[in-house]
Amino acid sequence: YGDVFWHKTLHEGRWINYVWHLREIITPSWLNFAVYQLCWAIFAACVAMLASPSQKPTVFTVLLAAMVLLAPPATLISTRFNTLQLGLAIIALYAVIVCRCSERTSRLLLPVFTVPALMAYTTYPLLLLALCLMRTRNRSLLDLFLLLALFAVSFVGALLMTYALNWYVHGIFGVPLAEWRQSAPAQGLAEMWANLPWVTETFILFFGKSSFASNSVFFANVTFLTLATLVMLRRAPLEALYLYAGLLTGVALVIVQALKLGIVVPARALIFFWVFYAVIIVRGVQLLNIKPTLAARLGTAALIVTICCYGAQAHKRYTLYHEWQGQTRQTAAELAAYASPVYVFGRAMHSEAGLSAAIQSDHGLYFRMKQLIGHELIM
Repeated sequence: YGDVFWHKTLHEGRWINYVWHLREIITPSWLNFAVYQLCWAIFAACVAMLASPSQKPTVFTVLLAAMVLLAPPATLISTRFNTLQLGLAIIALYAVIVCRCSERTSRLLLPVFTVPALMAYTTYPLLLLALCLMRTRNRSLLDLFLLLALFAVSFVGALLMTYALNWYVHGIFGVPLAEWRQSAPAQGLAEMWANLPWVTETFILFFGKSSFASNSVFFANVTFLTLATLVMLRRAPLEALYLYAGLLTGVALVIVQALKLGIVVPARALIFFWVFYAVIIVRGVQLLNIKPTLAARLGTAALIVTICCYGAQAHKRYTLYHEWQGQTRQTAAELAAYASPVYVFGRAMHSEAGLSAAIQSDHGLYFRMKQLIGHELIM
């Protein structure tokens, strides 16, 4: 399917994903999904281990890993598992390296891994930054500045390499957005100011998706984050500074993207936000549990309830695809009796099952039939 994905190398700079689609061995989707989730689980486990001040896993290590694993943006982006599998594997590999190697080695490898991470997904480099920030043990303002400077150089370098590759292959130095995005690229400050509503829409969309469109859940998350931040500022101020530096760096990049390109950044792209959020609230509760107080017990209970709720919502979100899977299997069984190609009339993406599964194109049915019975469809 490399030819189908070729246009994304120009319009999104997804060269790593394109290379992944050139493989000759086609593995089943269930296996790809399992491998993708395994890579995300490895990343979540490494984040939990790095964020823990203890060398041995504790109950809070497990809770943090679960919190990252069940991140709503991670659930959203996981539907692209066939495309992002190689990119996430690279992230997982770096996470293991950071856990097993020295801090110096981790930072030396940051520029190396930032290039393929950016070519896999725009905000993946921020996950690398999160790992480096949590790996740091001897924290200081100077060290934080140097690490952020290293990340900035790495990110810009990766961006320039992507631009150069597009120029060499496509003859365009840059990553021009596809027409269907209906973007409004800004050329000056006035146009960037005009794109400000896209920034607002981006964060409204993200917080809505992360809170399941519930104001109560949103305010609960804000309250949880505020209280955990206050605890960290009192008991681990430098650690809090490192975490918020990474979080705000990511937020700044998203804001610049929305202002410069004039688009709504999808909620799944802010996956880094949830990683930092999860670390802050779990570390806040963990610091609160240094002394066995009522506040500590309430904080732990609230954290466990939050994880259980997000686990239930993640399961519910994945069940939205069951109807599409069931109906397409039934359709495939019926079409198997006919010779290929088969003419299809109507809009598959606008069917009830297609809307429930958020199918982005009628080609979803085409590829689904190709996968199940090998039939060609003429839409």
